[in-house]
Parts: sequence; structure tokens; C-alpha cells
Amino acid sequence: MKQAFYTRDNCRLCGSTNLEVVIPLGLSPVSEKYTTTSNTSKQEIKVPLDLYFCHDCSHVQLIHIVEADFLWSDFTFKTANNPQLVKHFEDYANRVLAIIDIKENDLIVDVGSNDGTLLKCFQQLGKMNVLGVDPAQEIAAEAIANSITTKIDFMNHHTAEDIVLNYGKAKIVTANNVYAHADDLSEMTQAIKEILDQNGIFVFEVSYLLDVVDKMLIGTIFHEHLSYHSVSSLQMFLEKQGLHLFHVERGSEQGGSFIGYAQYKDGKQAERSSVKELLELEKKYGLNKVETLHYMFHRLEAVKADVLKLVTQIKQSAKSIAGFGAARAGTTLLSYFQIGQYMDYLIDDNVSKQGKFSPGDKLEVLPSSNIYEKKPDYLLILAWIHADNIIKQHQLFIDQGGRFVRLFPEIEVVGQE
Repeated sequence: MKQAFYTRDNCRLCGSTNLEVVIPLGLSPVSEKYTTTSNTSKQEIKVPLDLYFCHDCSHVQLIHIVEADFLWSDFTFKTANNPQLVKHFEDYANRVLAIIDIKENDLIVDVGSNDGTLLKCFQQLGKMNVLGVDPAQEIAAEAIANSITTKIDFMNHHTAEDIVLNYGKAKIVTANNVYAHADDLSEMTQAIKEILDQNGIFVFEVSYLLDVVDKMLIGTIFHEHLSYHSVSSLQMFLEKQGLHLFHVERGSEQGGSFIGYAQYKDGKQAERSSVKELLELEKKYGLNKVETLHYMFHRLEAVKADVLKLVTQIKQSAKSIAGFGAARAGTTLLSYFQIGQYMDYLIDDNVSKQGKFSPGDKLEVLPSSNIYEKKPDYLLILAWIHADNIIKQHQLFIDQGGRFVRLFPEIEVVGQE
């Protein structure tokens, strides 16, 4: 059997081997590997989920990389299923077009295009010449069926050559959360440069390390996310790749993110003050110091102890508890907090997950109607980003005596008398 993961010994941004483990979350199942059976006799693959700090460029990253073919083979996340994300991409497309004025037929390429939602937003703004690139076959096929031309492949030199040959150069290249997913960022960035017009811009969105650290966003840490980016580290990396970061915008997506705008070093865009402002903020927060990450881990360990204590007390009181959310974050939370063994089942509205069993603990995923049929005493919210909406949508659960447990921004029992 082919090894499911490999380990690198150097920083994926600067190549330094001066790495130190700072947030050891231990062995964890790969988050999207939901199965159609609860059979636990088959040995499941678990991969280290430990964050490392680069002492040379301050980049924070995983060094244990799940093989891409295995990782993405049954990837189920679809942008269109998340109304908030769709709304964000509508705004995103408008913001990008406010930065650069392009003609109707100028090419826009989205790397990691998923179901084509962002490109559809550009089309709705009159920019019809769009192209997606995504290796997830089923989701890319769905984009194609929705009239979004998509290359089903990884973004590399070969793909770039094919794009330039068949479609020409792109005035806008976007990559959203893709910079977290790629191990060989240099290869991907050079491929992006290859398809980027000399006067074009490269726009990317990433989860922001500053927010991950400040808010202890453990729910954003899973094997698909290899990198946890800061403006400082990415600025240095892009300069080495021949690109200049000229503008950044903070956002609230995934608990905290930033959008970066880059161009060729001799590009026409003037550098905005936003870059300097965030560099200064990162220095203030100590993102360039390993001690900052050590402190985050100590705080996480304290939260883990509190969560484990609460859940065990619930079970010792002969109460039932289920998890709400079968998304990627849930696997990390159940694994690191070591509470999966106490959950009776999981609730999720994603029909592609229902009837399946979670990685690791093999918890059955049931539709939300089961909340009112099975009537659990507690629902622990694993889909932490959507906690407010979940509680609002299921006020009836609280009215009938049920209680929600939310983990972020702090541990809270909602519905307690």
C-alpha cells in the first residue's frame, strides 16, 4: 500500500530547516474520510497534526503532508452550500474589480475554483471570460455542468503552459484558501506567474495566523490546511518569487482571514498603507516570536481540560450528548479534545454526509430532524463558525429543555436554567 503521508524537513516558504514544533495536536484522522460503515476492524490512517514554527521567516505550518490523491479523492466541501461564503464572494469580486479595471473579454482564472461560485460572481458583473482550475473531479464536473469552464488538475507548470496556449494570459488570477492547501508553494506561485499578464494582479485569501493565535482557532487546523499565514512571511516569500504584495484586507471568514493583492515587481499598482499597518500589528502581537505560539498551546491545553471535564460530567449524569456539525473542523475538535468517545452521534444538514460515519470515532451522521426525534440532552456545536445560526434555527430544542454547548469564543452552555 502506498504511504498515505510524507514528512518534509524544511520550511515551505523559505526552505530553512530551523523548525520547532509549537502546537502538538497529536495523531488525528484525516477530516473528510467519512465512511459508509461503522466497521472499526479496518485500521484507520492517522496522521500527525502538529504545527511547526520556522525560526528564520516565522512561518507556521504542518510538516506531515497527506498525499494529495488520497486527501482530495472524496472532498465534499462545496462553496455554494454556504450562503455566507457565496455572499462573501459576491463582495470579493466587486472589490477585486475596484482595484483593477479590466475589459469584458480579459481572462480571469480561479485556482482551486471548487464549484465555480466565485467565477460565477465575476460573470454576473459582466466578466464572462473565466476559467477554473481544481483537482477535485466531482466538484469540478459540477462547475462544468454549470457552464464554468474548468481544468481538472493541480496548478503547476504543465497546467500553466496549457492555459497560456489555449486561453492566453490572465489579467486576474485568484486563489482562495489554496495557499493553505499546497505543499509546494513555490511551484504553484511560479505557475501562477506564468499565466499572469504583465499588468495583471494575483489575489489570494488565506486564514490569518494573527486571528488563529489571538482567538485560539483550533477549528481551522486540519490536514488540508498546511500553512497558517502571516503578512510578514508571505511578503518575504512573494518577493523571492518575483511578486510584490501591494495591498491587504482583513476579513472575518473562517474566524479571521486576509486578502492579499500582488503584482509583478514592476507593476503599475501603488503600494497601499495597509501592508505596513498589518506588518506593524503582527510585530505588536509577537507573531515573529516562538513564545507566542507556545503560549497559545498552553491556553489550548487549559481549554481541552475544561471541555473534557464538562463532557465527562454530562455523561456521568446519565445525560445524552451529540455533536452538531460533520465538517472538517469537527474531526480536529473531537480528536484533540478526546471527546468523540462520549458523543452518541453527529447532526448535520449536509445530505452528502448523512448516513455516513465520522473518521476516527465512527459516529453516525444524522439529519437535524433527529434532534426532535431522539431528543438529546446536550448538543455540542462542532461547526463553531455557524454556532449563532445553529442556536437561532433550533430555539425549539432549547424551549423543549435541550442545551447547546459552544466552544468558541469561550465554553458556554446555552439553555441552562
